[in-house]
Amino acid sequence: MNPSPTLAASANAADEGGAGGDERRATRALCALNFFMADMQAGIGPFLGVFLQQRGWQPGAIGSVMTAGGVAGMLMTVPAGAFIDHTARKRWVVVITGICTVLASFLILWSQAGWVVTVSQVATAIAGAAIGPAVAGITLGVVRQRGFNAQNGRNQAWNHAGNMVGAALSGWLGFRYGMPAIFFLAALFGVFAIVSVLTIPERTIDHRAARGLEGPHDGKAAAADDSQAQGLRTLLQNRPLLILAAALACFHLGNGAMLPLYGLAVVGAGKGNPAMFTALTVVVAQAVMIVTALAAMRLSATRGYWLVMLVSFASLPLRGLIAGSVIDSWGVWPVQALDGIGAGLQSVAVPGLVACLLDGTGRVNVGQGAVMTVQGLGASLSPAIGGWLAQLFGYQIAFYVLGGFALASLALWIGFATMLRPACAGVCEPRAGQPALGVASS
Repeated sequence: MNPSPTLAASANAADEGGAGGDERRATRALCALNFFMADMQAGIGPFLGVFLQQRGWQPGAIGSVMTAGGVAGMLMTVPAGAFIDHTARKRWVVVITGICTVLASFLILWSQAGWVVTVSQVATAIAGAAIGPAVAGITLGVVRQRGFNAQNGRNQAWNHAGNMVGAALSGWLGFRYGMPAIFFLAALFGVFAIVSVLTIPERTIDHRAARGLEGPHDGKAAAADDSQAQGLRTLLQNRPLLILAAALACFHLGNGAMLPLYGLAVVGAGKGNPAMFTALTVVVAQAVMIVTALAAMRLSATRGYWLVMLVSFASLPLRGLIAGSVIDSWGVWPVQALDGIGAGLQSVAVPGLVACLLDGTGRVNVGQGAVMTVQGLGASLSPAIGGWLAQLFGYQIAFYVLGGFALASLALWIGFATMLRPACAGVCEPRAGQPALGVASS
């Protein structure tokens, strides 16, 4: 006997309601995850330079240790992205790498010997290379290509809020109880991040969509099916992607050392409390990033990614000029506000642009990793270059040189504007024949 139409309709409505509830739960959990993983990932990071400086380290040695971690993370981003594309256990990637990040930070608390600090930074960088693509993949798997720009904008706003709150608490705890208290705060945030990712219902993650392959699928096992994915050569044949990576490498060659070096310059001049001033550098930048991430989400949807990236590249030369001219406690406001503009815009535009450029290839997360690798090349070299420039020629010259690297980014972005503008036109739409999933409000 066939069920009545009324009963069938009620059952379908219940299924749709349950699916919608799962999606809302997943998007809210993604926001919580991004909030707590911010301090878990950063941990002692922004405070590391001052922490080591207090224990007799010189700027050149501090920069070299940071560079070692950056190189390690850079080498792991492409393999990490490929693994994220392949695996159907993306949530557990976040759990495991989160635990490793917290434990690696505690190594520095145990000993400040050169090899211990280096091992800690390498381990932290390797874990960070996997967390970023994993969260991007989970987001794309939950909301699909149509909803990625909006949800990624919310993710980044919550991430910056987590960085701001974590830095403020770290500064207060460091001032009140000493630098070791910062490690314990990072561990607490790590626990909350792990709980957040585990509250994302596994059934809401479409692992084919998470790698840029939407449409009919046969469940979670499809994540391991590479038959429809294009070869890795597709990354090298995508000229807009290559130009984006090169421009980001130049930008981060200057940007990577700016924050820790400015903290060292002001604290070294005796114009700020080590913990409180370092916290303020992060809080100011992250507060601006919250606003700029939300603005980037809207601007990229209406004006395209090209303009968003152009503004982000233009912020660094001005930041370097101000940092070199104003080495004083009040200089943190303009210097770090410009950091917030540049990094906040890129935090939304870069993942969205890569996902759009590689839509349909099945290599979205490998592409994210590849861009992070080239970007990381600049970021990993920046602390060493900035540290030795400061030690040999002074902080002022170091800031001017670091800010000047972004002029190459502007030259690339403007010089290839004719090619880049159409590729960066706006939010990527689903291809013909693909379902378009909306984004539940978070």
